Amino acid sequence: MRDLLDYLARRLVDEPDAVRVEEVEEDGALVLRLHVAADDVGKVIGRQGRIARALRTLVRAGGAHEGRRIVLEIVD
Repeated sequence: MRDLLDYLARRLVDEPDAVRVEEVEEDGALVLRLHVAADDVGKVIGRQGRIARALRTLVRAGGAHEGRRIVLEIVD
C-alpha cells in the first residue's frame, strides 16, 4: 500500500523528490503519513478535497483487503 501511495503522490506533485511516506502504528491501525513539499499540499488535496478523499478511499480499501485498518494523513 505504501508503494502505491508513493507512486500516485509522485505523479501529482511538482517536486516528486520531496514525497515521502512514513508508516506509524497507532491505536491498532497503520497510519500512512504522506509528506510532500509545502507548495504541493494543495495538489495532493485537490479541489474541495477530492484527490485526498480518493487517496484515502484507495488506502482504506487496500487495508480492508489485507484485513487491517489503514489511515492516511497528509503532511507538508
